[in-house]
Amino acid sequence: MKSSENFDELLKALGVNAMLRRVAGAAASKPHVEIKQSGDHFYIKTSTTVRTTEINFIIGEEFNEETVDGRKCKSLATWETENKIYCKQTLLSGNGPKTFWSRELKGDELILIFGADDVVCTRIYVRTQ
Repeated sequence: MKSSENFDELLKALGVNAMLRRVAGAAASKPHVEIKQSGDHFYIKTSTTVRTTEINFIIGEEFNEETVDGRKCKSLATWETENKIYCKQTLLSGNGPKTFWSRELKGDELILIFGADDVVCTRIYVRTQ
């Protein structure tokens, strides 16, 4: 990861307490992200020292996912541009902010944006081989 802006603010907007935000912030500072694509089918694995998440989806088809703070949701990813995916998340139960993420490839950089209502977190990753 090259940079991260507003991650703590995003966790606050999601209602994550201060102690868990500290742990999550430290763990999430050096994530490893693996992305595999075959046409409209994507597999994304994000690993940190605390947690590993995997999502497997097809553009335009609903799939099960968890929000950044671990709540279960239904997600729908669509192409926003040729190089950008936008994904809307809908909580399966309970209340909370409206959440989404997007991923955009610009050269060797991947721009990941998480949103919770009007709070937006931007993380930029650089491709390694």
